[in-house]
Amino acid sequence: MASLSPPEEAAASYHHRHPKRYSSSNGVELVPDFVKRPKISLPPQSSNFISPSEIESEFSHHDPDVARINNGSFGCCPSSILALQRDWQLRFLRQPDRFYFDELKPKISESRAVIRRLINAEHDDEVSIVDNATTAAAIVLQQTAWAFREGRFEKGDAVVMLHYAYGSVKKSVEAYVTRSGGQVIEVQLPFPVISADEIVGRFRNALESGKANGRRVRLALIDHVTSMPSVVIPVKELVKICREEGVDQVFVDAAHGIGCVDVDMKEIGADFYTSNLHKWFFAPPSVAFLYCRKSNNGARDLHHPVVSNEYGNGLAVESSWVGTRDYSAQLVVPSILEFVNRFEGGIDGIKKRNHDSVVEMGRMLVKSWGTQLGCPPEMCASMVMVGLPVCLGVSSDSDVLKLRILLREKFSVETPIYFRPPGEGEVDPISGYVRISFQVYNKPEDYHRLKDAVNELVREGFRCTSL
Repeated sequence: MASLSPPEEAAASYHHRHPKRYSSSNGVELVPDFVKRPKISLPPQSSNFISPSEIESEFSHHDPDVARINNGSFGCCPSSILALQRDWQLRFLRQPDRFYFDELKPKISESRAVIRRLINAEHDDEVSIVDNATTAAAIVLQQTAWAFREGRFEKGDAVVMLHYAYGSVKKSVEAYVTRSGGQVIEVQLPFPVISADEIVGRFRNALESGKANGRRVRLALIDHVTSMPSVVIPVKELVKICREEGVDQVFVDAAHGIGCVDVDMKEIGADFYTSNLHKWFFAPPSVAFLYCRKSNNGARDLHHPVVSNEYGNGLAVESSWVGTRDYSAQLVVPSILEFVNRFEGGIDGIKKRNHDSVVEMGRMLVKSWGTQLGCPPEMCASMVMVGLPVCLGVSSDSDVLKLRILLREKFSVETPIYFRPPGEGEVDPISGYVRISFQVYNKPEDYHRLKDAVNELVREGFRCTSL
């Protein structure tokens, strides 16, 4: 019998130890008010779920000295999937010509089919695999820019987006839409958030502004889970409002979507939806999908921003070949589904437990610091905003960056921090919030280390002005 290379041995060992098995969600809900969907997990075949020691082994490559409570920024990938990714890389390098002609596109199609089932889309052709959500945004916004430049949209027609849209997406709107003559209207959202009704009301007002003086709203760009500050947005309700108000197209940016909140294309009803798989679905960096509703006529005008020989063959095919590069992150998607189904309840069970755990840890920090959460628990997913003690004196974006570095270098705690400018007339408001994430590898002691670090700074009389 021929000997196997180390990556092949790792892959073979993984499949021997963890044969494919599935578990149903049993109706588990993450945020019951606005992210329920029909469950599509396959029937259970085993109750031998992954153990805590196996989870620890899968993520043993993480720095053990750091309390890594920032899964939301870069995600994570288990060792078994990294081994399988390495195997795909070697299969390409061993005989690139055969791999390109015989394996690459069929295997990417298999990954697209897995994603289509996970998101409850109608057709495989509605799913394209791209590098990340930023690439997906460029694809959609590029189409909008062409419509302005070619005269299909009138100069001054509007694109509406949330004020808390991700920074690179806002830059893409500037690069594509503003330069092409579109008017950009930002929905100013409150923070802290008391209820979803606040978001809905402000969104309606923004659409009215976009339609003023006979203009039309050509595109609404809606986050599913905002990054900073992190809040779950009631996307189904906002999409419904867009339809009622005659918005041409709706694009949901869900960089934190799959693996974090329920994602169902038929229920959400958007024209476009994108989500990274490397943030909350355990994929290696970087891989994402862009869903384009087939019944949307504009989907035919979508093209990958990197033009290759596949130009004109449809976005899914264009995206499957953008020149010689490493496609291995896209090829391990079916294996990732096997990995998540080693957990009780599959991906739905992971989401539920992550949500419950991050809210529990957030409340623990609130109790210790005497502060508050940034939104109700039902508007959190696997991340939550927690107010920092006012006495720390967070007063600028520069302060939060320096404080984040201090927590990393002095206390070995990794977590983003958000500066909330005080409102007019506010006295001693909470102006600094940490964003904590919870993923399967996290433990309560990670959050207690953060709690103790902040309490130590408070006892020492620390203020950000000293940095």
